Amino acid sequence: MKILAVDTATKSCSAAIVDDGVACAELTTVNNQTHSKHLMSMIDTVCDMSGLKIADMDGFAVTIGPGSFTGLRIGISAVKGLAWSLNKPVVGISSLDALAWQCIPAAYPICTLLDARKQEVYYCRYRLRDGELKKDSSEQVIALAEAINDIREPCMFIGNGANLYKEEILEKLGELAHFAGWNQDIIRASSVARLSLERFIHHQTDDVALLVPHYIRKSDAELYRKKDN
Repeated sequence: MKILAVDTATKSCSAAIVDDGVACAELTTVNNQTHSKHLMSMIDTVCDMSGLKIADMDGFAVTIGPGSFTGLRIGISAVKGLAWSLNKPVVGISSLDALAWQCIPAAYPICTLLDARKQEVYYCRYRLRDGELKKDSSEQVIALAEAINDIREPCMFIGNGANLYKEEILEKLGELAHFAGWNQDIIRASSVARLSLERFIHHQTDDVALLVPHYIRKSDAELYRKKDN
């Protein structure tokens, strides 16, 4: 099964084509430019690299959040447009799930942290059970102290939030804190594609029309409107 996957949840932007779980082509970039400037050209490039066309895809996958409000909208809009025009299925994947998946196999429980600004992080914990990665908490946006306060065992931290708050984590947890390698902290579109594969196989796809970002936290505009009312 050929899957085109996209991630635009953070400053990194990634596009990949995976065929039956094997990456055919992948391109990832990290910069401060809006993803709308290069996402479609990246998709064209991975198609050229793989020798495939968009029409050859059996489905599309995309990170739906949490993450950058603007970034998520760009990636989801692009994938929805492709899926809609080609009448192909689509699967939305949690950006935190994708990060945790990149830690497998992990000797310790995994704590994913994405910078949510305002001294907060998007957070979720995971643990391998019978060879499968399972959530140990719900996805939340909370202060770092709250995210790590009850950790009493070795834990693997991953994500740009883990890098941003590494010193604070080490100060609190000491030798219990372990950190993923630099090559794991950036969400890769190939990980998104591989996570989506089982859902495609079992026909657990999303309604293209109803696929929307999973922000967790309300946007500043929504908060201001609520305050004004």
